[in-house]
Amino acid sequence: MNNISDKAVVSPNAKIGNNVEIYPFVYIEDNVEIGDNCVIYPFVSILNGTKMGSGNKVHQGSVLGALPQDFDFTGEQTELIIGNDNIIRENVVINRATHTGGKTVIGNANFLMEGAHISHDTKVGNNCVFGYGTKIAGDCDIADGVIFSSSVIENAKTRVGKGAMIQAGTTFSKDVPPFIIAGGHPLHYKSPNKTMMTANNVDEKVQKHVANAYRLVFHGQTSVFDACLQIKDQVPDGKEIRIIIGFLKSTKAGIIGKM
Repeated sequence: MNNISDKAVVSPNAKIGNNVEIYPFVYIEDNVEIGDNCVIYPFVSILNGTKMGSGNKVHQGSVLGALPQDFDFTGEQTELIIGNDNIIRENVVINRATHTGGKTVIGNANFLMEGAHISHDTKVGNNCVFGYGTKIAGDCDIADGVIFSSSVIENAKTRVGKGAMIQAGTTFSKDVPPFIIAGGHPLHYKSPNKTMMTANNVDEKVQKHVANAYRLVFHGQTSVFDACLQIKDQVPDGKEIRIIIGFLKSTKAGIIGKM
């Protein structure tokens, strides 16, 4: 059984799951799906193309499925896919994708703080945190367990690797590798993210291997390609090391702090 305010505007064509609470002055369009046990607080707009899983909480003033802020957008039918158990705080904006068949994707158990903005066609994994006023441009790729402090700007077509942390008030236009803390102007490598690795049960010996890998990448006078070869030669193999090498080798935007 749902609790939908008679002061909310909910299209009869929208698909609403069980035990959903919708507060006054919510606006929900036709082509919307909301899973079980969601809470939609006042003055939220959920627009066409949005599909949301279960257990999400969307706070006041947020707009989900907003039209993409992309000059290539011509009104095509696209989607915003949101997983389960996300907390979306006040005044968050998430755009749907630009072209037919495209999707903006938000995974599970993410926390988007007040004023965050996720742009068109961006893919977000699970258990990420987006600090106050953080802005993610279009076509970005953000892996699991990433933390953005407040007022971070990620420019278009860049990636952030698993378990990375971006410190507050910075802008970046290159890829941020997994398991690191990055900060400053311009954004640069500071250290391995020991806190996140420990929280994810990464063995202390493996953490030292990660630190050695990044010593070769960021403190050696060598290219990313050569650093990958050195990591393979000098650092014991393991899951985390393979993730690092795979991320570095697949970069298109380049790696922060590297020419």
